[in-house]
Amino acid sequence: MAFRTILGFIVPLVCCSAVLAEEIRLNPSHPDRYTVAEGDTLWDISGKFLKNPGQWPLLWSHNNQIRNPHLIYPGDTIYFSVVNGQPRLSFSPTEAAAVSPSAGPCVLNEADIKNGRTSFALSPEGKLQPCIRESATAKAVQLIPAEAIQKFLSLPRVLGENELNQAPYIVDIAGEHLIAGNGDKVYARAIEQPDSLTYAVYREGDILRNPTTEEVLGYEAKYIADLTLQEPGDPATLTITQAKSEILAGDRVLPTSEEEVVLNYFPEPPEASIKGNIIGVLDGVTQIGRYNVVVIDKGIFDGLKTGHELDIYQRGKIASDPYSPVKNDAVQMPDEYAGKLMVFRPFERVSYALVMQAQRDIHVLDKVQSPE
Repeated sequence: MAFRTILGFIVPLVCCSAVLAEEIRLNPSHPDRYTVAEGDTLWDISGKFLKNPGQWPLLWSHNNQIRNPHLIYPGDTIYFSVVNGQPRLSFSPTEAAAVSPSAGPCVLNEADIKNGRTSFALSPEGKLQPCIRESATAKAVQLIPAEAIQKFLSLPRVLGENELNQAPYIVDIAGEHLIAGNGDKVYARAIEQPDSLTYAVYREGDILRNPTTEEVLGYEAKYIADLTLQEPGDPATLTITQAKSEILAGDRVLPTSEEEVVLNYFPEPPEASIKGNIIGVLDGVTQIGRYNVVVIDKGIFDGLKTGHELDIYQRGKIASDPYSPVKNDAVQMPDEYAGKLMVFRPFERVSYALVMQAQRDIHVLDKVQSPE
């Protein structure tokens, strides 16, 4: 059964004059048209037309038909053209004639999109009216695959010194169970005046350090399970609602994070000049590639925000020079561009970031910096 979605003709981008003045760098091999496929992201689609997909707001804003790129769907065909010197994307190969007023509600169906409909309802004042989009249960195209970062949006945490060690901890499992699972009760020390009814179990993870100065930037807390508070006290009684792995005595208990979760991302370079390093990779990955999540040694303190994009450079190796007149001479090879990442969860001194592009192998300790 088809369903209807209200499609308002609102441009969700507010660009300053400096951004609008930025030169759009087109992909030399861009197609004249592209049909959106299942699994495509806005980043993927923009990369077919742009040399730097991070400039996608500039390209998508110069059009009369695709007012909200977050509301395009698999099966839509996008056409590229240049009008009055500005690159433009549209749903039809040629711009339509004038739009005439129309009575009654505006309904946009799949056939209209495929046929390149450009006539929409106008108000008596000549303004575009909202349209009802009727479509099958197709999922709108996302900028990035949400599943790549979903589990990292709130569960792992980076804490300050002694913050985890001072938290309540699991002291025992109810019912003489050796291993606790969903629905089982556990006891935790010192939750007498609870701040929340939902808690999570964490275990000490890696110490995050600046690779150059060895300064401690934070302490990783690895997520173990979710709990619901049944009875406060010392010990408090909690029930396991979801467990990722085995709960052990001594595991720490923290109130569920109430961080704001951002679902829509608008990649842009940071305002400040950033130079940092990849200091870790999440989810047990050993080889870093596209859509892997990494930890970088820069955070809110350094000016990073959600959506900031950085270039990745593979750190140049030191090569011995057997032909040099200097004994045991060695040469530092230059760093090589390796891809791009986008920050999606900044902490005070470190950030979680998603690798958006990977043109060569990426490793822990490779460099990151503001785009040139």
